Amino acid sequence: MFSRDIGIDLGTANVLIHVKGKGIVLNEPSVVAMDRTTGRVLEVGDEARRMVGRTPGNIEAIRPLKDGVIADFDVTEAMLKYFINKINVRGFLSKPRMLICCPTNITKVEQKAIKEAAEKSGGKRVYLEEEPKVAAIGAGMDIFQPSGNMVVDIGGGTTDVAVLSMGDIVTAQSIKMAGDKFDAEILNYVKRKYKLLIGERTAEDIKINVATVFLGARDEEIDIRGRDMVSGLPKTISIRSNEIEEALRESVSLIVQAAKTVLEQTPPELSADIIDRGVILTGGGALLHGLDQLLAEELKVPVLLADEPMNCVAKGTGIMLENIDKIERKKIV
Repeated sequence: MFSRDIGIDLGTANVLIHVKGKGIVLNEPSVVAMDRTTGRVLEVGDEARRMVGRTPGNIEAIRPLKDGVIADFDVTEAMLKYFINKINVRGFLSKPRMLICCPTNITKVEQKAIKEAAEKSGGKRVYLEEEPKVAAIGAGMDIFQPSGNMVVDIGGGTTDVAVLSMGDIVTAQSIKMAGDKFDAEILNYVKRKYKLLIGERTAEDIKINVATVFLGARDEEIDIRGRDMVSGLPKTISIRSNEIEEALRESVSLIVQAAKTVLEQTPPELSADIIDRGVILTGGGALLHGLDQLLAEELKVPVLLADEPMNCVAKGTGIMLENIDKIERKKIV
């Protein structure tokens, strides 16, 4: 039995795995539940995420990736091993080749850590590709022509903004401002304004169900429960869309600023292409309500949300896997 080539979107919030010939076979949260006393891995992925904020003292739910890079090497390795075993792509005697995506500005040391974790979890050869490039391919952009394509990839830990042409990145910027920071801002806002302590999962529910970043684009309300900081007792409050716009305003302005910076550094010919083609939004964070409208207004160019933005990077790895032999030849040359 032969092993198959696999593409991995190793994200701060989720891990997606694409198997050559099969498509996306796994999409689970990047969370590992461990027993602190024995160091044993108890659960990984969906099961572990259910435990976030709900575990007894000896069990810890860890997110081994922070801001798009490995924060805990051993736990990342254990997580990758678990997912690769789960999808069962190893051959009897052979190991799969792996294509893994990483943010544009990670250091050589961080790249080496990702490679090592993947090799230890069962990869024969491991290739690293830059996330915005793979996201653009997965979103259906033809980046191999001599024309400008701009992509804004908003993940859990990082936002990558890049202009691509001739199959490579022309200008790019990566900032540590993305989905997780949005959750943290919502959590802090509720704590400040209502003196109510809520968990990460409640903050994420607010973000998905009522949040908007474009004033007046959404007007919804949600009831949330948490612990009152004054009485120490459980309490329910209602929160509206316009409040969340206020809570996220500062964070989102950093993404807008990064996009403006990249556009300012782009050669004029490519800028003209971007006015025609628009900017594509990918990544789970791109689903934040009103973000496309806000960017379109600020950048003065059309902004489009990719189909299934969360799967773009994984889809892109699939397309690149079809050409993995070409990539291999390039590396050897």
